[in-house]
Amino acid sequence: MRTVGNRKPRPLSFVGSGALLLEGSRFNDDLHRLPGGARTFVRKGVYRFKTHDDANRHDLDCITVRMAKIATERHS
Repeated sequence: MRTVGNRKPRPLSFVGSGALLLEGSRFNDDLHRLPGGARTFVRKGVYRFKTHDDANRHDLDCITVRMAKIATERHS
């Protein structure tokens, strides 16, 4: 395993921190600025799967379909 960076995980607490909230909101904003960041890859709804493999396959199918749509939008 290769470690990149030196970010240290913060300890869990029962009291919220304004600084951590600000950091989280900035991270969320940065994600939405990425190409395709405002789009969701998983279809809405409640899904029940018999196995974890079925759930993983469903996730992968959702991601590939959405990425294909993004690619066709960019080339159009």
